[in-house]
Amino acid sequence: MKPELREYLKTNIITGDGAMGTYLYHLGFPVGISYEEFNIIKPDVIADVHRKYYEAGARLIETNTFTATREKLSKYGLENEVRSINLAGVNIARSAVGEDAYVVGAIGSIRAGRRNNITTDQLKRDFEEQIEALLEGEVDGFILETFFDLDEAIIPIQIIRSKSDLPIICQFAVEDVGRTSDGFSISEAFQQVREHGADIVGLNCRSGPNLMIRTLENISRAEEVPLSVFPNAGIPDYVDGEYTYMASPEYFAQSALHFAKLGAKIIGGCCGTTPEHISAISEALKEFDPQDLQYSAKPAKSSVDTQKTIETNEIFEDKKPSIVEIVKQRHTVIVELDPPRDLDISKFMKGSEALKQVGADAVTMADNSLAVTRMSNLALGQLIKEKHDVRPLVHIACRDRNLIGSQTHMMGLHALGIDHVLAVTGDPARFGDLPGSSSVYDTTSFEMIRMIKQLNEGISFSGKPLKQKANFVVGAAFNPNVKYLDKAVKRLERKIEAGADYIMTQPVYDAGLIKAVFESTKHLNIPIFIGIMPLASGRNAEYLHNEVPGIQLSDEVRKRMSGLSGEEGRREGVEIAKELLNTAIEYFKGIYLITPFMSYQMTAELTEYVWMKTNRLDSHLYPISK
Repeated sequence: MKPELREYLKTNIITGDGAMGTYLYHLGFPVGISYEEFNIIKPDVIADVHRKYYEAGARLIETNTFTATREKLSKYGLENEVRSINLAGVNIARSAVGEDAYVVGAIGSIRAGRRNNITTDQLKRDFEEQIEALLEGEVDGFILETFFDLDEAIIPIQIIRSKSDLPIICQFAVEDVGRTSDGFSISEAFQQVREHGADIVGLNCRSGPNLMIRTLENISRAEEVPLSVFPNAGIPDYVDGEYTYMASPEYFAQSALHFAKLGAKIIGGCCGTTPEHISAISEALKEFDPQDLQYSAKPAKSSVDTQKTIETNEIFEDKKPSIVEIVKQRHTVIVELDPPRDLDISKFMKGSEALKQVGADAVTMADNSLAVTRMSNLALGQLIKEKHDVRPLVHIACRDRNLIGSQTHMMGLHALGIDHVLAVTGDPARFGDLPGSSSVYDTTSFEMIRMIKQLNEGISFSGKPLKQKANFVVGAAFNPNVKYLDKAVKRLERKIEAGADYIMTQPVYDAGLIKAVFESTKHLNIPIFIGIMPLASGRNAEYLHNEVPGIQLSDEVRKRMSGLSGEEGRREGVEIAKELLNTAIEYFKGIYLITPFMSYQMTAELTEYVWMKTNRLDSHLYPISK
């Protein structure tokens, strides 16, 4: 007979299971249906998933009941099946795995994405109904998952404690290091749920291993409090109509050892993970030495920014020619700055001013990249244009606006004189910081390019005349970090046929690939801006390589960045970027610099480097900082 879970975790680490929903999707079942209903209509399918995770080494198995509450099931007309679905979930899991596995009842947030529409009384009723069914099924404990709101997480804990002394695992989703969505620090959230009766605290979903490792490193805790971690397999990508995840099983094995060193006692996977990821975790943990534990990690000190100061000499820029016209004459630099995620624009404005001072030809701003809510790039574009005489280049994502909103947005840009745009598909909303929001996708990036160019003919999206013609210069995105570059170029040719005026690529970290992109695209008749993003640290390098769609680092670059952080990491990142620029400048006149973590000093230095290498330095117009 196996020991009680809390007792077992005092001296052991246990491997958790992996994703259910995304794995079912991976098996061919469509999104938009209730996977929890499978407990009743397809029990063999659910049992097989549990079995695969158990055979991969998982010994903590979650019931397929994450959204099996009245509120969530009502979307599918299943609100009266709460008890039957939850009971079946327990029975299926129990029958599919060995007696040495712990079967825990999975309970998810009800309020996520609908904070203002669900009352506390309704939350109490719905959680209690689900908890009673799971208790009836005789679970070994409970796992509360993907909670954004501390107040909501406390409700099911209190209900469980009023009815049972079974172990409770309470996990939060984080979007920033060390903080929940409702503003509590993770340390404070862990403490509060512990005080209300949670036995194990941890993190799951929303992010891959990188952010979770950084979060655990920046909290202080008592050694005896077990932690659990269930990261996603990186950031999802949307390719040819399907969601895919990047993080490999090997990366999860490395991350599992890091989690274990930080005191995690339960290590599994969330969205995008498969039995292969869980097997890698299980095998890695067999090699774990408890002597490697690193408890009570202290918050990292803020590193003092020692990047060089950009001089404030005025730069005179011809405002009339478009980026496309300029790049035909000389090397041209576009620099990306991320709009802020809060209401403070001071650093963004300072960064745009610094980039103007070193001669950047345009500042480009994403449109809620990775589906994370940021300040409007339209508003910021107008501000930098007005205050710093910077040319704004704004991204337009198909994800967030229907056809009405998209045309309205473009008309507003026209009215403000912001005429340089980049049309992109946009990352799926369900994986961003507002998971209850919808991805619109009324158009693809191809169609968006075509429709924006239609505005240049004075014709609206619906075909009606607009009395004036717009003058948009439309860019398209290109990801060269693919297995088959020729296929990616074919897709790029379709964007050019749709009307794209220029191309901006994902960041490239290999000089050989830069040459290959040139050879594969030299037949195209529009300029390409090759993407270069300086790395900030070894951890940043691994995160980009393993978790972010569309980015691949060479083994040499990863080796050079390994173990570096702070000023040392940024310095090496800039040096690597300069080496890549040496090749990029030789083959492309368009350079697209991407600023990491708002460290605009790095991209300012690289902008100056481009001018130095292209003999465009002028002691009056383009000074180099000393």
